[in-house]
Amino acid sequence: MTWPIGISVYFTIWWVCLFVTLPFGVRSQHEEESYLQGTDPGAPVAPKLLKKALWTTVLSAVVFAGLWYVMNLEQLGLFD
Repeated sequence: MTWPIGISVYFTIWWVCLFVTLPFGVRSQHEEESYLQGTDPGAPVAPKLLKKALWTTVLSAVVFAGLWYVMNLEQLGLFD
């Protein structure tokens, strides 16, 4: 795998993992006691996007490492 292809594959995996991690730990306004009038009741109270971006980076690195390993099994000499 060349560097540009590896970066684009990692970027794609990162976005997919972001959409996987976005719903975790989100509480909407109608689930909280303090509800702001005039806002969407389904809007998140505290989405914690930085924390989710860090978890997404870790998860996508693990997925990418597994993909890289599987793609390079023959070069690593495991199929001899």
